[in-house]
Amino acid sequence: MLKKLIQIVLPAMLLAIPVLAQSKSEQGTYAIRNAKIITVTGATIERGTVVIKNGKIESVGASIAVPKDAKIIDATGLSVYPGLIDSNTYLGLSEVGQGAPGTVDTTELGDFNPNAKALTAVNPGGELIPVARMNGVTTVLTCPMGGLISGQCALLNLDGWTQYDMKLLSPAAMRVNYPTAGFGGRGGGFFAALVGGASDQQRQQRERQIESLKKKFEDTQAYAQAREASAKDKSLPPRAIDLGLEAMIPVVKGEVPIVVYANGEKEIKGALELADKYKLKLIISGGDSAIKLAKELKEKNIPVILGGVLELPGSEDSAYDESYARAGELAKAGVKVILTTSDDPADVRLLPYHAGTAAAFGLPKEEALKAVTIYPAQIFGVDKVIGSIEAGKLANLVITDGDILELRTKVKHLFIAGRPVDMTNKHTRLYEKYKDRP
Repeated sequence: MLKKLIQIVLPAMLLAIPVLAQSKSEQGTYAIRNAKIITVTGATIERGTVVIKNGKIESVGASIAVPKDAKIIDATGLSVYPGLIDSNTYLGLSEVGQGAPGTVDTTELGDFNPNAKALTAVNPGGELIPVARMNGVTTVLTCPMGGLISGQCALLNLDGWTQYDMKLLSPAAMRVNYPTAGFGGRGGGFFAALVGGASDQQRQQRERQIESLKKKFEDTQAYAQAREASAKDKSLPPRAIDLGLEAMIPVVKGEVPIVVYANGEKEIKGALELADKYKLKLIISGGDSAIKLAKELKEKNIPVILGGVLELPGSEDSAYDESYARAGELAKAGVKVILTTSDDPADVRLLPYHAGTAAAFGLPKEEALKAVTIYPAQIFGVDKVIGSIEAGKLANLVITDGDILELRTKVKHLFIAGRPVDMTNKHTRLYEKYKDRP
């Protein structure tokens, strides 16, 4: 019986594999016609065409010749946007955060894990990835968590058979958590007030961690110099390879940015001093108190990846719109703002609503859109590849029936690297299953 079952099922499985592979890897020629095209970096085209070929945008404009072999998408009444980018996630590293530890691979033991690579741990088959795509998110920065130096972040497209198919850039950044005393995260001021602030022991531990962090950068500089000296002068004894310090060399050379998670004024100021001392390419993540250091951030041209706009206020005395208005205040002060969701991977799908709320509370609408498209691409050095609709860029495109930052807007078509992506996900499957239940 078992043998007969295998004889029936196995050929069917083998026949299905080429079909799946073909649909997954298809980078044909497409023409999106009669669409409103929001290019982000240029003028909006009220009625135009985007031609996609070999995974890239071949041409875009109001009067574009359509190739004879192109598959036509009539986008009359629809709008085309570049794919959205979430710059603060651990999507792919965690599936069920509570209750299923086997699905979580976000954190290594110890304070220093610069050689930990998010890319190697990403699960491309996770259910949260198609859920994230449903509102137009095509790209994310996913990072390890925990410790002082968590590891190497990867910039991923949200489509691919493997994590290496999904890779846009790795390492895209090094994740660093600036030491805090006591309650240093979002809402920390409220909890600190309840217990009377940080204790002397907590403050001393913070100082030790800061010194330890500085020593790691100094050790890396010395290690890099020794390696270069050995390479130039073969008479010198070779330096033993240290994988952790090896991973830090591009950081101290300014080739890879550090994304420093820092919310409090002291932590952000400490991160600025760290970057100045060791000549680091700094990006602030979190940034609850960034407005207090807006002048320094602007002068040093340091961007801020703001924590979730839809978060609650940081303390009971804070204004109700503290989180909503923060992006607008920073942008008005001249700081480059990048918007993100909370770091819960299940919330990545909410990215356009974070940007839309920021736009409703003072951030110019054009800036809100740039904060989830071209600005993230710029800070990670991939703005020649993604982030706007321009000829030659990767065809990460979203076709919607309205303003992508509006809650009621629906995504009609999605392209990642020139491939049309199936919008089916766990949410849509459950909807279809139960919508007609008696």
